[in-house]
Amino acid sequence: MDTQPIPASPAEETPELEASHIDPAAPEDGTAPSPETPEKPKRRFRLPQWVRQRVTAARAAFLLGPWLSYSMVEVLNNNNPFTAHSTEQDLLNLIWYYLIFWLFRMILGRKVLAGGVSAVVCFLFGLANHYVLSFRGRIIFPCDLLTLDTAAVVAKSYDYTPDRQIWIALAVLGGYLLLLLLAHIVYHPKGRQRLGRKLLWGSVAGMVIYLFAFFFTPLLPTIGIYTQQWRTQQNGFLLNFTTAIRYSFVSEPDGYDADKVAQTARSYRSQSVTDAGELPENLIFIMNESFADLTAAFPNLELSEDPLAFYHSLTENTVKGTMISPVTGGGTANVEFEYLTGDSLAFLPSSTVAYQLYLYDGCPSLVSQAKDLGYHTIAFHPYLSSGWNRTSVYPWLGFDEVHFQEDVQDPQYIRNYVSDLSDYEQLFRWTEESAGPTMIFNVTMQNHSGYSQGWNNLSGDVTVTGGAKPSSITTQYFSLMKESDQAIQALVEHYSQVDEKTLIVFFGDHQPPLGNTFFETLYGKKLDERDPEEVQQAYETPFFIWANYDIPERDDLRISSNYLGVLAAEVAGLPLTGYQQLLSRLMDVLPVAGTAGYVTADGQVTQEVEELPGYVQSLYREYELAAYNHLFDEKRHPEDFFSLRK
Repeated sequence: MDTQPIPASPAEETPELEASHIDPAAPEDGTAPSPETPEKPKRRFRLPQWVRQRVTAARAAFLLGPWLSYSMVEVLNNNNPFTAHSTEQDLLNLIWYYLIFWLFRMILGRKVLAGGVSAVVCFLFGLANHYVLSFRGRIIFPCDLLTLDTAAVVAKSYDYTPDRQIWIALAVLGGYLLLLLLAHIVYHPKGRQRLGRKLLWGSVAGMVIYLFAFFFTPLLPTIGIYTQQWRTQQNGFLLNFTTAIRYSFVSEPDGYDADKVAQTARSYRSQSVTDAGELPENLIFIMNESFADLTAAFPNLELSEDPLAFYHSLTENTVKGTMISPVTGGGTANVEFEYLTGDSLAFLPSSTVAYQLYLYDGCPSLVSQAKDLGYHTIAFHPYLSSGWNRTSVYPWLGFDEVHFQEDVQDPQYIRNYVSDLSDYEQLFRWTEESAGPTMIFNVTMQNHSGYSQGWNNLSGDVTVTGGAKPSSITTQYFSLMKESDQAIQALVEHYSQVDEKTLIVFFGDHQPPLGNTFFETLYGKKLDERDPEEVQQAYETPFFIWANYDIPERDDLRISSNYLGVLAAEVAGLPLTGYQQLLSRLMDVLPVAGTAGYVTADGQVTQEVEELPGYVQSLYREYELAAYNHLFDEKRHPEDFFSLRK
């Protein structure tokens, strides 16, 4: 029978301890130490287990990246990233940054690498935007990506010396890249970190849902997010850029077909440049900032004196009337757009500016028409060149020269802006120095809001005496109107004495922003209680066409601004394009058509196209399709429809 080996005793298995290994605190009799007084180990701080399981150094650094990139880009955007934006703006910006980082994570498969690449990409975009903001006074817009070749040529003349914002952004970027390096050393991943199938498809689905909600639902207007067009940094760079893309989507009108527009073009054949007779030597178009005849728009308003006495006296060789602007209180560039192109803002998404989103190089316009007829074309605005993308748009429309505040000789100021009189004296110089026919488009600045910026070179002569409560704001505005009226007199008197045939078109861009309370007092009701006719009162501005030679006189016209350029061409005797002929025919039956509503020739007022007579609707639809073709289907323009035949 087999027997199991007997295990050795513990004494036999344990080697004899060397003296050096004997615990000096052990009792001399060899008994075990007392269990009552063991030494307690030192406690170390440790994250909770669930945190340790889910958070790594690399992951933490990666998740921090979008916040730091947002801050970095906003520093480059000349914003304080902690105070510049609302909670909604911060949240939407951060979502975009997290999408960028997560997209690179999905592509590259490594958190540290994706974080570094994403941060560098954000910095480079922020840096490019910083220079555009410095050179042009506005951020990058989607339309700028279509003109990179032109931008590259112009960019060579700029100074790229790093400034304080660039150094701060570089410090943030460098700090973040160092953090990623340390995270990599601590985490030290091996190979790609694949996403689980559920996480991958969940990420894709989340991106699609967000992009759809952002671009194709009323999410943005519901929370009050629109493209910032004046101080363009207000949304934050990335949010404003993507918002501009969202509002750049202009769907084809129902029933649009380029062939239909071509068929319309056959009914309105453009005239030839050779059809021109004797044309004015000087064509001067003046859009006067915030110029309005509020006593005409609101008969119950009473003033201490008539601030527009000279304007009201103009009758000889003058066509006068009321223009219905597409905007009120602001939005100057959109009035320019309607006047120079004939297109209506009613066909575009609300709260957008065509100059920054839709125009393109070579867009046919009243300017290109004048060039075809031999005019030297000049655009002039005595203020900053950065506003409304004018530095790009004016050359696109066909202007030979573009001038801004820095080009004004011996400027005189009223409040903080070049005065109307000083502005017009510049026009005098250009027409006197010109060796041939000259067309000038002038956007003044004197009357720009706000109306509490001081009284430099302005006396408070004109006050409200009835219909509304007087205030320093209203006194300043109506006193400015008096100054503008005196400048108009100087303008007319000057060109009355020149030998060259001169035709002047003058109009206000929109009514001034004098506050809802002021206008509600004039209406006697809340603004949202107005009927369609009362709504149009807020969009009324005066216009006149005056010549220093004989022209038919009228004083009863009421048209929207999209027609005024056509009317100017007709009065000046310019050959008309086919598009202008379509507009002229529509003006006869629908003299007001725009964002403020519609008025038929017999006085029917409505805010709905469907309520117009059938034949008017049909003609208006032809206009809508042609306008879309003009602005968004450049490659399929009917031949010679938007330009004169040569």
